[in-house]
Amino acid sequence: MDDLEKAILLASDSPAAAAASPSVRAEALAFCARARDESPPSSLLHLCLSGLASSPHAHIHFWCLQSLHDALLRRRLVLPDDIALLRSSLLSLALSSNAASPPFLRNKLAQLIALLIRFEYPHVYPSYFLDLVPPSPLQPGPTDMFARVLISLDDDLLSQEYPRNAEEASDAGRVKDAMRAQCVRQIACHWHETALSLRATDPAVAAVALDAARRCIYWIDVSLVANDMFVPLLFDIALSPGSAVPLAAAAVGCLSAVAAKRMDARAKVALLRSLLAAQQGFGSPDSGLKMAPLVMAYAVEALECYRKLGSSDADGAASLEMLEEVLPAVFAAAESCDDDEVDSGSVLEFLSGYVSTMKAPSEKQLGHLGRILEVVRVQMSYDPVYRGHLDVLDKIGKEEEDLMAEQRKDLVALFRSICRVAPGATQLFIRGLLVTALSSVEISVEDVEVTLTLFYRLGEIVGEEEIRNGTGLLRELVPMLLSARFLCHTHRLVALVYLETVTRYIKFVQENVEYMPYLLAVFLDERGIHHQNAHVNRRAGYLFMRAVKLLKSKLVLYLDTILQRLQDALGQFTAMDWANKDVKFSSSEDGSQIFEAVGLLISIEEVSTDKQVQCLTALLNPLCQQIESLVMDAKTEGLEESSPRAISLQQIIVALNMISKGFNERLVMGSRPTLGVMFKKTLDVVLQVLISFPNVKPLRSKVISFLHRMIEILGISVLLSIPIALRQLLVDNEAKDMVEFLVLINQIICKFSSSASAILEDVFPAIASHLSVILSQDAFANGPASCTEEMRELQELQRTLYTLLYNIATHDLSTVLLAPSCRQYLETIMQLLLFTSCNHKDIPLRKLCVQIFVNLIKDWCSSSKVEDKLPGFRMFMIEKFATGCCLHSVLDKSFNLRDANSVVLFGEIVMAQKIMYERFGEDFIANFVAKDLPEAHCPPDLAEQYYQKLQGNDIKAFRSFYQSLVEKIRQHQNGSLVFR
Repeated sequence: MDDLEKAILLASDSPAAAAASPSVRAEALAFCARARDESPPSSLLHLCLSGLASSPHAHIHFWCLQSLHDALLRRRLVLPDDIALLRSSLLSLALSSNAASPPFLRNKLAQLIALLIRFEYPHVYPSYFLDLVPPSPLQPGPTDMFARVLISLDDDLLSQEYPRNAEEASDAGRVKDAMRAQCVRQIACHWHETALSLRATDPAVAAVALDAARRCIYWIDVSLVANDMFVPLLFDIALSPGSAVPLAAAAVGCLSAVAAKRMDARAKVALLRSLLAAQQGFGSPDSGLKMAPLVMAYAVEALECYRKLGSSDADGAASLEMLEEVLPAVFAAAESCDDDEVDSGSVLEFLSGYVSTMKAPSEKQLGHLGRILEVVRVQMSYDPVYRGHLDVLDKIGKEEEDLMAEQRKDLVALFRSICRVAPGATQLFIRGLLVTALSSVEISVEDVEVTLTLFYRLGEIVGEEEIRNGTGLLRELVPMLLSARFLCHTHRLVALVYLETVTRYIKFVQENVEYMPYLLAVFLDERGIHHQNAHVNRRAGYLFMRAVKLLKSKLVLYLDTILQRLQDALGQFTAMDWANKDVKFSSSEDGSQIFEAVGLLISIEEVSTDKQVQCLTALLNPLCQQIESLVMDAKTEGLEESSPRAISLQQIIVALNMISKGFNERLVMGSRPTLGVMFKKTLDVVLQVLISFPNVKPLRSKVISFLHRMIEILGISVLLSIPIALRQLLVDNEAKDMVEFLVLINQIICKFSSSASAILEDVFPAIASHLSVILSQDAFANGPASCTEEMRELQELQRTLYTLLYNIATHDLSTVLLAPSCRQYLETIMQLLLFTSCNHKDIPLRKLCVQIFVNLIKDWCSSSKVEDKLPGFRMFMIEKFATGCCLHSVLDKSFNLRDANSVVLFGEIVMAQKIMYERFGEDFIANFVAKDLPEAHCPPDLAEQYYQKLQGNDIKAFRSFYQSLVEKIRQHQNGSLVFR
């Protein structure tokens, strides 16, 4: 034992271990493990009992108890004499236990005794509990030990809060049944005596005993605790100012367990009534603060009884009365927001359930709803400790904002429920908050933020029509909001939620135009785009742009005022020293929403032409001059992608793009061509950026975006400027660059159709040359390599290319492919289209290729004897496309006729056969019917039926027949042929 003691001390965290080397500690650990695992069970038992009896070291005692627990749990200790010796030794230790010994030792001893009880009670040794219940007068040590045994037994076996296997469940049922029959009454009397006699002398032990009681209440006869002796004592302990905090909490826990005891609803009503009668003022706010878990458990159970019994039942009505009596305590507990005392999720679940029981709230219930709204307000409020972090939105502030957003989800749901039940009371509550926020000089950032947040959420619920008409108190509240200036308005949180809330109620101003100046002031003064916080500036610009879209016809009268108010912001943007290396930009979109808003306003047709020209000149000229100056400087000094000049050029082009968004082709090219001239000059200036710096990719993207807008508003006149831009855009392209370029070409085709033929003929050879290399059939890898970013870019490029070919084929531009400069690429294009239509795993892409071929047949081939526009194309379609796509690809087992996309593709393939028959006639029949179908094992009678159906006019019947034909041929083949 001496050697073992030394090894245990070296292996533990004792002072001896701290001085030992790692190798010595490792050797000690190995020695202890051998002693535990390799000693005969009887020898280990005697060794451990000797250590418990003789050693003064707590580490030795713990090792011995742990080793015995492991041996017993693993059923190594099985001999009756060994078990009897262990039992008597442990019971002796428990009865002589000293409450001052380390808690970890008492817990381990209790765990070991609880394991013995599980294995032996009551069939082997029925006197465990009778032996363990301490006799009077109570001593702290044995009393504490007995409570810990009950707690361990609950943790390891009896509690239903943890999953148990079948054996454990059986053992738990046996132990509880035996205890109920033998000793539960004595144990309950012991708990009462402990609480009564030790509450003053040893409150810690009394608290442990009551914690054990709480754990057992759910399965014992509740009357053993819920009686005239025990309940008043528990209330007295819970509410007495002299009670130690842990003891008071334990008493509240017992009362909560009594309230939550499962039973019939009518019996539960009687139990709840007895608890209410046992303590005067139980429902007071003071009780809610001191006994939060109890009042919440009581309220939950009372509500459940009311739901089960209903208001027409006497007990149901009584349960509602009892619930309403304790609601003040519930509200006090909920508002305390003490997560250690009350689970906020349970509080919200209860409050939501209570609100859901209301249909037409009484005056008393309306008062309760007001208190619930206050609970919502309190729990939705930020902690002031994070105020500075939330203003600058650093990492801590962002985390707190995200946490609050998650926390508010259930609170907002509760708020919505209250709004639906009592809209008037909700508006009255918000009015009170808003008046306080505007009048108090001591109002905090957090209070103003939550007030505005609740007002915002109200706007989600009341509906657009109510907002427009100013239903209820909204006619008073919205004007208050529009004119509001809070003392803490400089804080980011307050400023942002204020702007969002104003935007939520903007339809009120749409109907009540006398408030328009107030609305404009919100966005245009220091509360909006002139706010000291840049994030608020940007958000204000975006929201103002949305407001302009909604109200622009009503804003014409205020155009001069708006432009005057915006002058500082726009002037700062246009007059900025873009070449200054100290200028900081958060993104190339900064300030752009303001330009979009101004563009939307200027473009209103009610604004005169002269006024539009004047405003556009004031906006476009400074920006164009900035571009020219920056391009000139950059040509001299060079232009890097991330340089201030490059970023500033991006910002200016974005601003120009945003200005143009309000304009359309009918206005600038039709009714007011002067505006078109101005935008055309602006386009010429912007294209200088592309001409000078075609390789600066971010700039290139912004220019392309601007080109998209100019194509939409300048119409056919833009075609004169397009060619030089397109040539520059074909310089040094990667896959994603080509996608951008092809999207632009597709827009040009869709916008101008055959008018774009000269441009397309000019650039198509370069496109085809570039893409024939990038998109070769072996460029697309299978397996893991196909998931790389590079491969995804290539796949996107492929889809965009086929979209281009489809647009060419469907917009009367297929003759471009036959031009001398383009014809050399036709073979490559045809092979790509054929390969894709037959084999590509992207079914919609295959469908697109089939449609391209169909349209090319219509354009290039005639049903008469007139020579085809492309010699050889007819035979290519008959011998390659018809055979490969129309037959072999659909016979392949990978073609799933139950897949929706494949069914659509199949329909296009059927249509292609009809078109080929109409245009190619007997040439198609001779190859497809006389040659391809027989080679595919198609029976002659089915081939003849195919020919007859093909000649008919019923496309649905032909499609249905062809599907059945494919299925029958597949059966004949039985996998003997593979078409690829």
